[in-house]
Amino acid sequence: MSKSLDNYIDNDESPDSMFSKLMSISDEEILEIADPLWDDLVESSNKKDYLGFIKHFSKAMMLAANEVEIGKQWASNEMLTSLTNEREFFGCLRRNNHVTVLYKQTSDVVSGEFLGRLVLGVEDDEIKIFGATIF
Repeated sequence: MSKSLDNYIDNDESPDSMFSKLMSISDEEILEIADPLWDDLVESSNKKDYLGFIKHFSKAMMLAANEVEIGKQWASNEMLTSLTNEREFFGCLRRNNHVTVLYKQTSDVVSGEFLGRLVLGVEDDEIKIFGATIF
């Protein structure tokens, strides 16, 4: 992403401008935004670090992901706390006000491959996570 190419998303831009750019940039440029957010989720999930896990969530996502429920998920699903740092990008889906990024994810402990889904959008002048699942 580059300011000179007018595809750089600056937090000082209006939400409409940020959203427009988010929906129009390439998959590779989306990954420049999504990969660090996914990496933070994986690291925080492996550490069972609730505050790190939710730090990029939208308001609605924060309400749905309360600490007790997330803790129950971590306690009952070993895969969620043993994710590898490696992942394979499958693609982006653009729909309505969000971009969904799909990854193939693996675990150090649980065998098999899992589908990771990260939903991004704009809220309060920032790129936020509106959904994150792995199954």
